[in-house]
Amino acid sequence: MYEILEKEVFSAVTKLIVVSAPDVAHKAQAGQFVVVRVVDEGERIPLTIADFDREQGTITMVFQEVGKSTIHLGTLQPGDSLASMTGPLGRPTEIENYGTVICVGGGVGIAPMYPIARELRAAGNHVISIIGARTRDLLFWEDKMGAVSDELIVCTDDGSYKRKALVTEPLKELLEGRNDVSRIWAIGPAIMMKFCCLTTKSFGVPTIVSLNSIMVDGTGMCGACRVEVGGKTKFVCVDGPEFDGHEVDWDLLLSRQRIYLPEEKLAREKFLAGHHDCMKK
Repeated sequence: MYEILEKEVFSAVTKLIVVSAPDVAHKAQAGQFVVVRVVDEGERIPLTIADFDREQGTITMVFQEVGKSTIHLGTLQPGDSLASMTGPLGRPTEIENYGTVICVGGGVGIAPMYPIARELRAAGNHVISIIGARTRDLLFWEDKMGAVSDELIVCTDDGSYKRKALVTEPLKELLEGRNDVSRIWAIGPAIMMKFCCLTTKSFGVPTIVSLNSIMVDGTGMCGACRVEVGGKTKFVCVDGPEFDGHEVDWDLLLSRQRIYLPEEKLAREKFLAGHHDCMKK
């Protein structure tokens, strides 16, 4: 059993848990993910590793309550345990000294961006980080991102905190103002990553994206995470989760994300109704 040691609530829908998982923590690397089950009969949820502590044997995960399983996960408290955790899975981020790099984290994508930025800086890169969210309530880890970045730009879509802008705006300004950016990472909602890639393509700067949000099983067996990259079919869980964003067929990916929306909505409604009934008893 994987005991939850700590929990932090960032917003009404965004939460952090620190889980005891020594074997996973021992091998975890930036860019990888784990697959967890809240209960034995529950579905498998792929979650990106937001941090790890090899000495303490812990894994940190940040997630948003979107569907039935993540809402259920959000009800757990320190002392509770996950039914299972499999990992670390996926190919780790390719960390080298590229020179000057930009790390763009949008919403909950800030969490998986943190260990990537940390490792890139440790490798000698000049790290410029851009983090953003729809509103101030959905921003988190500004201090942690600042600590692993040489420069940090913070923005919100609605202007409720720091600069009012989409993350693509300062990204474009940086690329227009300097010619030493060697590589860019962008992690967040698929639509955000798509427009980051559209922004960077004309500048010819390699842009890496993480597509873990479209995974289901996480082991390559279910085929739900098929994506088209450079005209070839790839599986996010075993071939990724990171890919060259300029090669991703974003329209196909976005359409695939909507396939199970009716079923997800029904499962969510049933769980919330049942949980509410239990709370009344």
